[in-house]
Amino acid sequence: MTDGVLVEAQDLYKYFPIYAGLTSRHVADIRAVDGVSFTIQQGETLGLVGESGSGKTTVGRLLLRLLPPTKGEIRFERQDVLAMDRGEIRRLRRSMQIIFQDPFASLNPRMTVGEIVGEPLRIHGLARGKDVDVRVRELLQLVGLQPYHANRYPHEFSGGQRQRVGVARALAVDPRFIVCDEPVSALDVSIQAQVINLLEDLQSRFSLTYLFIAHDLSVVRHISTRVAVMYVGKIVELADRDALYESPLHPYTQALLSAIPIPDPVLEKRRKRIVLTGDIPSPVNPPSGCRFHTRCPVAFARCAVEEPPLREYAPGHFAACHWVEEHGGRAPQLT
Repeated sequence: MTDGVLVEAQDLYKYFPIYAGLTSRHVADIRAVDGVSFTIQQGETLGLVGESGSGKTTVGRLLLRLLPPTKGEIRFERQDVLAMDRGEIRRLRRSMQIIFQDPFASLNPRMTVGEIVGEPLRIHGLARGKDVDVRVRELLQLVGLQPYHANRYPHEFSGGQRQRVGVARALAVDPRFIVCDEPVSALDVSIQAQVINLLEDLQSRFSLTYLFIAHDLSVVRHISTRVAVMYVGKIVELADRDALYESPLHPYTQALLSAIPIPDPVLEKRRKRIVLTGDIPSPVNPPSGCRFHTRCPVAFARCAVEEPPLREYAPGHFAACHWVEEHGGRAPQLT
């Protein structure tokens, strides 16, 4: 592992068993994450994108050990997260936090905002008595809310304000790494920009590291340093943001990028969309070989029988595609 790596996942798998019948017989598995490897550098934002059901959220929860992996390795600051006992995990929680997708479901409706934001401080013994109230008000101001909001309940806030409460709660324990699990997908477009700008300001101020999970590629381009593209439990492309958006190698990445609207009616009318046939395969019974071959416009015989490895075709630019490999690292022209 190179210097500067904060989080590392190696050959990470997560299978959810399916049981059926009166005897609850194990009949199949949902292969949510199926052999994923990547690193996250200190201070960067790794964007994780893909269609719904591709395994993005599961990856984030595995890194935080909110879910136990089926197999694989997870390291945080070179420490083996999976080998930690309960006490060590409790201490690790101060360094690793999460911002959830739904800002209403993730906040306890029976607790005031002050109690919600102050709870991590009490659990980890970071403040007591009036010090908790002082720190809560500081955190609320930090995320753009007012100190008097501490006395209100979640239902009294808008969606954007509730998400700011979630951000304040995550910041309460001074974490170094935050998993942002689609933090703006449930918000209006005008509010999304405010929350994204807040996350960027906080990252710059506190040297935070993010795993930013999303399906909105325009949002990911704005905030990410590097981007990983997932498809049915696997990473199919990983590259620096500009390299991935300007020169995508994998056909699936090209199709995703072609769906981003261009705010110019003339250019939008001229360009050609890459329309994929069929639906995303089920993670219960994924296709053999390359999982994208059933929808890929350039698939050939090898794609159906041999799984493509994630290879580096340019410095820091990885792709898992037989077509790219056989054409010397050149991307297929689909448009």
